Amino acid sequence: MNIIDDLKLQYKVGGVAFRLIYWNIAFFLVSFVLVGLLALVNVNVNVLQFVSLSSNPVDLFWKPWSIVTYSFFHFDFFHILFNLIILNFSSKFFLTYFTEKQFVGVYVLGGIFAGLVFISCFYVLNITTAIVGASAAIMAILVAATAYQPLMNVRLLIIGNVKLWHITSVILILDLLQLRSDNMGGHISHLSGALFGFLYIQLLKNGSDLSTGVTKVIDVFVNLFRKSPSTPFKKVHKNYSKPPVQRVAKIVTKSKEQQQIDEILDKISQSGYDSLSKEEKDFLFKAGK
Repeated sequence: MNIIDDLKLQYKVGGVAFRLIYWNIAFFLVSFVLVGLLALVNVNVNVLQFVSLSSNPVDLFWKPWSIVTYSFFHFDFFHILFNLIILNFSSKFFLTYFTEKQFVGVYVLGGIFAGLVFISCFYVLNITTAIVGASAAIMAILVAATAYQPLMNVRLLIIGNVKLWHITSVILILDLLQLRSDNMGGHISHLSGALFGFLYIQLLKNGSDLSTGVTKVIDVFVNLFRKSPSTPFKKVHKNYSKPPVQRVAKIVTKSKEQQQIDEILDKISQSGYDSLSKEEKDFLFKAGK
């Protein structure tokens, strides 16, 4: 199995967090390639301006999608690298207690909430700038998990065991200390995303799940592009001379192949995709075809 097949398999069985990471990488590569191609033909166009979120609320009229797309694009390699490390880290804790649909909902809504706060703050300050990056959405995921289980133990290299709230607090304090830096808009959005994550958990405890709205919208778009299975017309012949045959219920058991697939998927959920042997990866890839 080559690298491409391996990546396809990880995308298929890795869960929503892996898919979100792959989408962020894909969008970054697309924007990077477009910039390179435009430079070759001497066209000086900032590709990110079409997907970045401007602090000028008027810009939302000609690019309303930017309130969502800014959370999927990044400025440079180290920007996306740091964000995806934190996304992978925080997703493990969030998905321990919540569903994948809630994960996507908090990511999208956290980014939208942070974007609106960013626009409001800079409009009051009369500053025009733009931001890109998944940091605000990721902070919503991290703080939501922390607000739900702040005392969860996390084992860090060299340091050892710490509480989840310790890690989250350090990240938030760093954002607060850098509020007056050149990237003030980015840090405001980080803190706003964190605030949304906290509010989401408080509302969830009171019985209100804000992520259901995003889930319904995503389901509508998925159903639009999903092919409905076509069933051929069948001509039915009735035979009234024979008595109806009584059907006997059969006990259906899993095949040996399905049992092996279940065991491999359990191993992935417990130890991660990298814990699989080459034989297990090959088997799972062939079974998925």
